[in-house]
Amino acid sequence: MKVVAINGSARKDGNTALLVKHVFEELNAAGIETEMIQLAGQPLKGCIACYRCFESKDGQCAQKDDIVNECLPKMAEADGIILASPTYFAGMSAQLKCFCDRAFFVARANDDLFARKVGAAVVAVRRGGAVPAFDSINHYFLIGQMIVPGSVYWNMGIGRDIGEVEGDEEGVKTMKTLGQNMAWLLQKLAG
Repeated sequence: MKVVAINGSARKDGNTALLVKHVFEELNAAGIETEMIQLAGQPLKGCIACYRCFESKDGQCAQKDDIVNECLPKMAEADGIILASPTYFAGMSAQLKCFCDRAFFVARANDDLFARKVGAAVVAVRRGGAVPAFDSINHYFLIGQMIVPGSVYWNMGIGRDIGEVEGDEEGVKTMKTLGQNMAWLLQKLAG
């Protein structure tokens, strides 16, 4: 089994990545392979509503000059997908929004590629606005017919400067519990 995380932070290896690593620790402990793809430094464009993905049905976006098409097969092959973002004005990062709009549209155009996979949102926040960001990410999972596990709180960690989330004891516990619940669900689904 494998889980792929898309980290939508503009900071490579920042607080968002640290939170995902706590989820990964629990998944790895359960024997589940993990991979994090970081969008930091990647030029991304939004969906242009060309609908070519519905015409070609090849699992790819018509825009070929960024990381999205590289990630789509990894997401399609994975058993679980984590979408992670810092909180920007009570929403997800523009990088993750562009990525998700295209990836999930291609998935829809190709017989719902992500249906029945396990999906989890991870959100880093300085202070407030994380719940709307968390909610927005979950909309992709739900419309993509994915299964969303819970945790002991909303999947967020608090911290501004890189590394500060490590001091958020409840946030770290939430990520670890999310990883445990995600592993349990993946194993149940594998039957």
